[in-house]
Amino acid sequence: MKIIRIIARLNVGGPAKHVVWLTKGLQSAECETLLVAGTVPEGEDDMSYFAAEQNVSPFFVPSMSREVSLKDALTVWKLYRLFVRQRPDIVHTHTAKAGTVGRFAGFLYRWLTPATLLGRPRVCRFVHTYHGHIFHSYYGALKTKIFLTVEKLLAWLVTDRIVVISEQQRHEIHEQFRVGRASQFAVIPLGLDTHVFADWEKKRHRLRGELQAPASEILIGIVGRLTEIKNHDLFLRMASRYKDKQVGGKDSRQVRFVVIGDGHLRATLEQQAQALGLAEDVVFTGSRQDPEYFYPALDIVALTSRNEGTPLTLIEAMLNARPVISTAVGGVVDLLGEIVEPETAAQPYAVCQRGLSVRPDSDTGLAEGLARLIADVELRQTLGRQASEFVARNYSKDRLLEDLSRLYQELLQPAVVAVNNGRVNRSLASRL
Repeated sequence: MKIIRIIARLNVGGPAKHVVWLTKGLQSAECETLLVAGTVPEGEDDMSYFAAEQNVSPFFVPSMSREVSLKDALTVWKLYRLFVRQRPDIVHTHTAKAGTVGRFAGFLYRWLTPATLLGRPRVCRFVHTYHGHIFHSYYGALKTKIFLTVEKLLAWLVTDRIVVISEQQRHEIHEQFRVGRASQFAVIPLGLDTHVFADWEKKRHRLRGELQAPASEILIGIVGRLTEIKNHDLFLRMASRYKDKQVGGKDSRQVRFVVIGDGHLRATLEQQAQALGLAEDVVFTGSRQDPEYFYPALDIVALTSRNEGTPLTLIEAMLNARPVISTAVGGVVDLLGEIVEPETAAQPYAVCQRGLSVRPDSDTGLAEGLARLIADVELRQTLGRQASEFVARNYSKDRLLEDLSRLYQELLQPAVVAVNNGRVNRSLASRL
């Protein structure tokens, strides 16, 4: 079986790790895999190093990038030519841009052949994974409507399976935005290398030592690209509101906020922290390549995004038994679990099985929830333990590989219509 996997760019984030793990994990004597990636634009950190660490050598298409441009037509043609040379059994695209150009190229590959005149298009299965979606909070109304129309067209014309990474995401994409048919969808949660975070308790000191944080100081972290969709502005507003609430209180000098990650908004966010009077309370570490050390150093992990699929940063934090507080967006709802204490007028956040949930863009809810977590050590420990057990049980890399392998095998099984007594026997044979 030959698989071509396509992602728009190997920038910092969960999707880049995901495709590298899949490319390496599925490579075997029976399965040949090729990872195809575009260029990482200026201002974004490149995660090609992660592919190199995993001994994965991507095939780069320089014309494929995040932004829409005339180069996209060239990218479609290059991918089509690659498909003709490689003759894949499966093409699996990841993220919005790769899904668009990859599936347009796939449509050409499937039908642009002389055999089409005889009713025999090329046999290849096309799979697309939504790690998130761009149907709200990214672009204006017109551009969003155009992108949504294109997604619906591609789902109808050339997509055999649509993979989503949470049930909540399937609900949004299929039921709310009307993309694809119900039979096309498969819910396959993310997976990660859980062994990386073994013995996390022993690794707590490294980042705390760098920050000169005593054992009594509580570090509140947020991990991710400094870009609009991650809404770090809300994180800083939360910090400011919490600080104002605690002025004169015994905890006011024992809490610091740590922003881990980099991006084009860094200077703006640093200026905002200054303007809010948080210069001594917020630390910007920049990008780090040691999650096995910085998660254990944190006492609470926050996520403030406007839109998410299932954020790998929360999964990693939960695996390290870090209590989390997050805006209730996308697959975060499934991660946090059932509500134990619902939101009320007096309590503008909900306590769930595995973390605290807050309405999007609510700095009040985040600040109040944060204050609750800081004050209630037992709650932090309970949420962290329950989250760690849940992630270890449901989000392993091995489970991910098994799920994808099963999906591919199902797609490539010969479609046989066995009809006796005068009816015709037909089979669509794959190269499996």
